[in-house]
Amino acid sequence: MDRRTFLAVSAAMPSVALAAAGRLPIKKAVYIGMLPRALSYADRFKLARDTGFEEVECDTATEQKLADEIKKAAESAGIRIHSVMNQAHWEFPLSSSDPHVVAESLKGMETSLRNANFWGAGTVLLVPAVVNPQTSYKDAYERSQMNIHKLLALAQELKVVIGLENVRNKFLLSPLEFAAYVDSFKSPWVRAYFDVGNVVLFGYPQDWIRTLGKRIMKVHLKDFKVTSKGFSPFTADFVNLGEGDVAWPEVRAALGEVGYSGTVIAELGDGELPYLKDVAQRIDRLLGIA
Repeated sequence: MDRRTFLAVSAAMPSVALAAAGRLPIKKAVYIGMLPRALSYADRFKLARDTGFEEVECDTATEQKLADEIKKAAESAGIRIHSVMNQAHWEFPLSSSDPHVVAESLKGMETSLRNANFWGAGTVLLVPAVVNPQTSYKDAYERSQMNIHKLLALAQELKVVIGLENVRNKFLLSPLEFAAYVDSFKSPWVRAYFDVGNVVLFGYPQDWIRTLGKRIMKVHLKDFKVTSKGFSPFTADFVNLGEGDVAWPEVRAALGEVGYSGTVIAELGDGELPYLKDVAQRIDRLLGIA
C-alpha cells in the first residue's frame, strides 16, 4: 500500500467505525416552543416524554413562581430540563454600545444561569452578538468578548456552561472563527451550541462539526431548503428535518467522528402529538440514536 492509499484509507476509518457501531450515543430533546402553548407546563412535559423525547430545553423564567412551576412540572413528568434558551440577547445584545442595553443583557443571562442551576440544567444558550448598521463586526467581537467575561465567575459558581450559538446574526460566519472565538475565553464554562441548520446558506454543517470538535456542548436540529441559486442572493425556507439541504448522513458521520455524546435538540415549529412523534422518529432515523 503506497502512502496516498494509506492516507485515504485512514481518513475513511472514522466513518467505517461509525457504520460498524450503528448508533450514536446521544440524547434527544425538544425545545419548549415546539410544544402546544395552550397546554400547562405539566401537560407539555408529559407530551414531550410521550412522543419520544428524553429532555426539554426551556426559556428563561424571570419570575421565581414560574421557575418553581416549571421545575415541579418537569419532575412530575419524569423528564429533564437540560438547557435554558436565554431570552434577553436579541432585544438587549451584549454587543450594544449602550451600557443600559448591556446591563439588561447581563441581567437576563444571570437569570438564565440561575434558572439552569435551579432546574438541574447544564447549559445556557447565548447569542453572543449582533452585527447591524449600528454595530460593526469588530465592535461586536470585542464588546461581546468583554461582556461574556463578566459572566464567567457566575457560570463557574453555578456549574453551568455558556453555550454560544451560531445564528443568522451576521456574526461568526466561519467554523474557524467560531472555534477561535470560543478558545479566546480560555474557560471550560464557554463552549459552542452548534445549530446544524443555521449554516446551510454559507457552509456545510458537517465541516463546522469537524472543526469545532470537542468545543460543541449541544446541537440544535433544524433544516432549510435553499430556494435561490446562481448569482442571485441565497434564500432558504424552513422545512422539516430531512426535507432540506442539510446532508444528514454527513452530519451523522461528523458527530461520530468527533465523539459527540451530548444532546441534540429539535427546534422547529410547534404542533400536536402526531407531528411531535414524527419529528422524534425523524431524528432517530437521520442520526441513528441509541
